[in-house]
Amino acid sequence: MRYAIRASFFDFTSRVDDVTFASQHARYIEDGLLLINQGKIDALFEWQNRDQSPQWHDYTLYDLRGKLIMPGFIDTHIHFPQIGMVGSWGEQLLEWLEEYTFPAESEYQNTAFAEQMASTFLEQCLENGTTSALIFGSVHPGATEALFAAAEQREMRIIAGKVMMDRFVPEALCEEVSESYQQTKQLIERWHNKGRLHYALTPRFAPTSTPALLSAVSQLKREYPDVWIQTHLSENPQEIAWVNELFPEHHNYLAVYHHYALTGPKSVFAHCLHLEESEWQCLAETESSISFCPTSNLFLGSGLFNLRKAHQHKVNIGMGTDIGAGTSFSILRTLSEAYKVQQLQHYSLTVAEAYYHATLGGAVSLSLDDKIGSFMPGKEADFIVIDFAVTPLQTLRQSRCRDIWERLFVLMTLGDERNIRQTWVNGRCAFQRHEMHA
Repeated sequence: MRYAIRASFFDFTSRVDDVTFASQHARYIEDGLLLINQGKIDALFEWQNRDQSPQWHDYTLYDLRGKLIMPGFIDTHIHFPQIGMVGSWGEQLLEWLEEYTFPAESEYQNTAFAEQMASTFLEQCLENGTTSALIFGSVHPGATEALFAAAEQREMRIIAGKVMMDRFVPEALCEEVSESYQQTKQLIERWHNKGRLHYALTPRFAPTSTPALLSAVSQLKREYPDVWIQTHLSENPQEIAWVNELFPEHHNYLAVYHHYALTGPKSVFAHCLHLEESEWQCLAETESSISFCPTSNLFLGSGLFNLRKAHQHKVNIGMGTDIGAGTSFSILRTLSEAYKVQQLQHYSLTVAEAYYHATLGGAVSLSLDDKIGSFMPGKEADFIVIDFAVTPLQTLRQSRCRDIWERLFVLMTLGDERNIRQTWVNGRCAFQRHEMHA
């Protein structure tokens, strides 16, 4: 349980309040030594300074020179029961839910099937370098149990919750409010803060939630104030118009959630593509976070996220793959799409900002930055070992890079899961790719 790893390292040493200066918080050590003890970071220093900690000789040494190690990726919005429908053709959000999502999620009433898929889902996360995630379950409590059990076995730090919905869904997925409340309460009692596991209250979105259900979610938040809340917000213009019809007493979409006290530091809203100014202000004032999901936003034709606006209001941002509207578990691919989405809005996403949102910034958005997201002493040892070049094109392009920033940008734009050589979780290697590249 005590390891010393020699490699190159990249992380952010402190929270970034203004992403314009993200690079000033970054740390790159070309030849460094990382000490891990009982799943925690002991120290990170230059190889030439290793004798400042003479006890490093007592650690098992792994020599990974030529590889880059960075904190594990953090996925702030992903759907566990949608892995089997990734890449489903056609339709926009509401039609897509009816055509593909609800039938796929109905399969998870079978607990044996859910257990099998939970293992597949988390292995996909690890293969893509994702060590922590905020995860939507299905409406079935047994499926959420299966997900938590699989994550506990792998020692992953995840936040997850059973979806809650009581209208406008197929009968097989529709709950009674009292049933939803009781099942969620039991899941919280069983799994929240158990080891590295946390619970998120998960109303799917306002249209599938009656006022009675939203009141039940609010009651659960009062009873368990340290749980998280995750839901969707302003993904699609048709969806927004529907919310306005269903909740005419509230002046906008976010006001519905805010009325039920579902905003706050541990509330994460996915998408947020078509917000009014007052909604931006509410997110900022309540310290709520946004999950930026560029791949799914493009796939469903939902819109372009205004990252510049989020920065102006100082709203914390994390990256989300949004499997299964998103088409890849890879945060590298997600960052590539994020760059293109911002280019369309004349905002050039910097390399430092991109990787910040994928690592420490994602941890900040989930209120977990005291535990994960960097190599500061005492943090949990969740990290990935990266090959910069695993294809002929990557090899050519990397050979022409002038500095670490250019190398990271090429990794972000040309890279994918094949670049992830190893994924370490809680101080142990949880995934190793067999095809190694020197």
